[in-house]
Amino acid sequence: MPLTMPEELILLMLDDQSGRLHEMAGPASGYVVGAAILAELALRNRIDTDPQRLFVADPTPTGDPLLDPVLARIAADPGPSKDEPDGTRHDSRWWIETLGREADGFRDTIFARLVARGILREERGRFLWIFPERRYPLISDKEEREVKARLMAVIFQDEIPEPRDSLLIGLVRAAGLLPLLLGSETLESAEPRIEQVANLEELSRSLGNAVRDIFVEMARYTPIM
Repeated sequence: MPLTMPEELILLMLDDQSGRLHEMAGPASGYVVGAAILAELALRNRIDTDPQRLFVADPTPTGDPLLDPVLARIAADPGPSKDEPDGTRHDSRWWIETLGREADGFRDTIFARLVARGILREERGRFLWIFPERRYPLISDKEEREVKARLMAVIFQDEIPEPRDSLLIGLVRAAGLLPLLLGSETLESAEPRIEQVANLEELSRSLGNAVRDIFVEMARYTPIM
């Protein structure tokens, strides 16, 4: 069974040595996971987006217990209210922020799925000998290598990519995670192609712009140590 986009994204953000998410992913990684859930629903033709709103195109459940509760919530979105009288439903950014606030639960579910598939193993311990923590070292790096190889092939070839790859590259780029995949010089030379790929899909532009906007605001209000 192929990995879902949230599962692929978690593998890309995972530090293979420590079994923890890379520091570069940081607390904002939850918003990217939320965006990846929306992207997976879109790839399965369940949701769509336009500049003003994100909406359900097909309410039929996917059979995935991570995706279907989110699909049901979007389908039940009441749209305009006294606080939002403009007649539109919520947009991509609103849903990314909403799902991002629930990211701990989503991440736990994704890690459990990757453990069940034999890709990761769970280790429980103590951080600074006090705080309980869970780490997820790799058992099999096959899936991670395949995801990275697929993305590298898109970035360094001229073919039109599959929508899944365009969306994933757009999210990785929006979250500032490309340095986990490419060295600084290579990344600089590849940036025009990455931008081209990330902007191929309307949904990729919508989700990517929303993620970038959230991260910019987070950085603005994060104190400099």
